[in-house]
Order: sequence, then C-alpha cells, then structure tokens
Amino acid sequence: MAEILPIGGGKGGVGKSFISANLAALLARRGRRVVLLDLDLGGSNLHTFLGIRTPRDGINSFLNKNINSLELAAVPTQISNLAFISSVHCPIDIANLWHAQKAKLINAIRRLPFDYVLLDIGAGTHFNTLDFYLTAEKGIIVCAPEPTSIENAFRFIKAAYLRKIKLIIKQHAFHPKVKDAVVDAAQQQLGAAEIFDIVVRYDPGREMLLRESISRFQFKFVLNQVRKNGDPLLGEKMKNVCNRHFSSQFHFLGNIAYDERVSDSIVSKTLFTVQYPDAAASADLAAIAGQLNQKKSVSQRLCEVP
Repeated sequence: MAEILPIGGGKGGVGKSFISANLAALLARRGRRVVLLDLDLGGSNLHTFLGIRTPRDGINSFLNKNINSLELAAVPTQISNLAFISSVHCPIDIANLWHAQKAKLINAIRRLPFDYVLLDIGAGTHFNTLDFYLTAEKGIIVCAPEPTSIENAFRFIKAAYLRKIKLIIKQHAFHPKVKDAVVDAAQQQLGAAEIFDIVVRYDPGREMLLRESISRFQFKFVLNQVRKNGDPLLGEKMKNVCNRHFSSQFHFLGNIAYDERVSDSIVSKTLFTVQYPDAAASADLAAIAGQLNQKKSVSQRLCEVP
C-alpha cells in the first residue's frame, strides 16, 4: 500500500515545493517507487524544481476523462524511480473544484501503485486544500521560523483539525444535534472544543469514538530556512504546544538550514540536493527522508509478520 504524504502549510513562500521535490528525489534514490503530485492548483510550478518541461497530460487530462487512470498522467523524471504528475495545464479556476471532481481525484490518488505518493499542496485553508491534506492519516506541515509563518501554520492546523472532526462526525451515526452543530459550525464560529462539548452533551457514548478517530491523524512539522542564530528547539516547542492542546499526534521531523543557493538551484532548474549534495540543507533533507523511509520499512516488516 502506498504511503501518502501530503505536504502543506498556512503560508506561501515557506518552501513546500522545494521540500516536496527534494524529499521525493531522496526517497526515490533509496530504491522506493515515488510519484510526486502538484496539487497547488492554480499556482502550479513544481515542474520547474524538477527541471522538466510541462507534460502534455496531467491532472487536467484525468479530470477531463482524456485518460481513464491518474497513473497514466505520471511522467518520468531525471531521477530514477521518481515520477511526476503535473497540474500546470489545468484551467485557472481549477482551485475551485466541484465536490465530485475532488472526490474522484482523491480516490484516484489513494489507488496510485507506488511506494510513496507525495502531494505538494497549496497554501491556505480552503476546503479543497484541507481535504487534499486529509487524504491520508498523516501529513507534513512546512513553516519558516518567523512569527507570521508560525501563526499561519497554527491556523492551518486548527482548520485541518476541525475539518477532520467534521468529516468523522459526518461519516458516523452521531446524534442529529451534533450533526446540525457541525453543519452550522462556521456560521456559529464553533471550534473543536465547542464541538466536543456538544458531543459530550448530546452523544456521550460516541465521544471516545471521536477522540480515538482524531488521535490516529498525525501532523509532522518541518522548519525550513533555519539560520544559525535561530532557536534550534523551536520545532520541538511547537510540537509540545500542539500535543498539549489537540488530540491528534504531533511530531517534529527536523530543521532545514537556510542556504542562499536554493534560489540558484531553482533558476538552474536542478534539484538542490543534486546540485549541492554536501550542503547542510541537503544533509537535513536526507535525515528527514531517512526518518520517513525508516517508518515505511518498519511498517512493511510488521505487515510481513505471519
């Protein structure tokens, strides 16, 4: 079964595409079959990081039914074992997908026959963005070590967490009062805590189901563009704060060092870890890829135990 890793965040310009492309390449070099999807719909530019021309087929061809399988939209890259699915030819209004289109795309993503499926998701808290992030039971959040980025990362977490709670409630037979509260949550400005209070009041027998279901979701932090004079423990502090206030699991994958040559690699359309393999940022990315690959290896061994 594919390991789906959505990579998102609350703010643009923090390096989601940079990290997505380089992590995908590093996992592929470890012998994993990897596909990278550009789900920054309406702002697609991931092909530039990979140094490839825009493919003719992509998500647009799948949604338009020109191809009947999303796998057929995957094109090879210069990295062995790494394929890419573009959204660059999608229409400008693609960010406003219809529900049926979104459901079709998410179901197709879950069926992709790869070891890893990495999703580069656009910034913000639009419902479509959040639903792509919630495609799997775990996701990566990228932010920079600056107040505005951290604030937006927490806003994204709250929005994704609340969206996940709503989806769980809609999928199970909760009390009608609870379901009504979820439908009206935005209008009444209800947060996760208020929804849990309503569950306790009207459907206490299902409170544990809700808490256990939401606890299976994992948020994984990555701090990008970390300078030498920055706080090396900031990511751990963010993780600890979230673990105190949410029922989901939070993990810190690591810092990625600031390197002014990142822009050079983008201009030259060459992956940073290929162009500068000895850089500190490349070592940081390799360490994060190693953690992700190790968890996949452990999971596979457990599945193989008779």
